[in-house]
Amino acid sequence: MDAAEVEFLAEKELVTIIPNFSLDKIYLIGGDLGPFNPGLPVEVPLWLAINLKQRQKCRLIPPEWMDVEKLEKIRDHERKEETFTPMPSPYYMELTKLLLNHASDNIPKADEIRTLIKDVWDTRIAKLRVSADSFVSQQEAHAKLDNLTLMEINTSGAFLTQALNHMYKLRTNLQPSESIQSQDF
Repeated sequence: MDAAEVEFLAEKELVTIIPNFSLDKIYLIGGDLGPFNPGLPVEVPLWLAINLKQRQKCRLIPPEWMDVEKLEKIRDHERKEETFTPMPSPYYMELTKLLLNHASDNIPKADEIRTLIKDVWDTRIAKLRVSADSFVSQQEAHAKLDNLTLMEINTSGAFLTQALNHMYKLRTNLQPSESIQSQDF
């Protein structure tokens, strides 16, 4: 899975918009949306919210966690803990990127939020590198990494998989071969 596919999955997350148009309920395969009334908040998938925002049909309301004070607490907590802490959304990075790229005018303190999310991301990726290094150096057979998001796994997955494959090949070449059968009867 690449980053574009993870972003595609993130676009299914629900966000709140305030439409400036009227429309009855929309019946889609993924579920019913609406009704849309001017000035009344409604939850829609991110892909629709971005589409409506680009056509100037709504105003986006940022998720509750997309607040400077809350993100500072999340960042500080992540830095203090040795293990990965739960994130406010399984797609926090993708949601932030998409919302800031398409609706930064609807998000207070957008630049500070961008910086805080980048700090959280950098901290988590650094922890992931340290965990992977420890895993490889201790020649472990398995690892448990709780609270990782799909994008974080995607970022390091290819490298870690290749490293483990190389280690497996090295280990199998170093072990004495059991396929040599004895001639003793």
